Amino acid sequence: MSDTGHPTPGRPAQDGGGVHIGSMSGGSIATGSQGSAYSVNHTAAEPDVRHEELLGAIRALREALPARERSTEDTTLDGELADAEAEITRTGAAGPERLTRLLTGVRGWLGSQAAAAGAIASATAVVQGIAQLLG
Repeated sequence: MSDTGHPTPGRPAQDGGGVHIGSMSGGSIATGSQGSAYSVNHTAAEPDVRHEELLGAIRALREALPARERSTEDTTLDGELADAEAEITRTGAAGPERLTRLLTGVRGWLGSQAAAAGAIASATAVVQGIAQLLG
């Protein structure tokens, strides 16, 4: 402020009540003794079409797994599916190691189950999605 009480051109007022932000990109600010600022960032990547289809198949298979009286194989498979789902959601893709491990798990589960037709169809979709991604 100048001696006359008027703001000095090009500079923010220094009377304790003004806020001047020249430029800001992202983030958040708060002013005053009761001010609050919240910033929400979304970092999940968008999956490509093949990973998006695999993600849908993974979710369908997880839903088709028995909710009660799960076998050890069901629980193990659900853990592998959950890990793959989280990786695809977080990064937009699943790496070849994860896909190979999941493929082995799903095939093993299919071979050990007298599963319902819906679960078999979902598991088959997961296997097909992985096979496309691995080439």
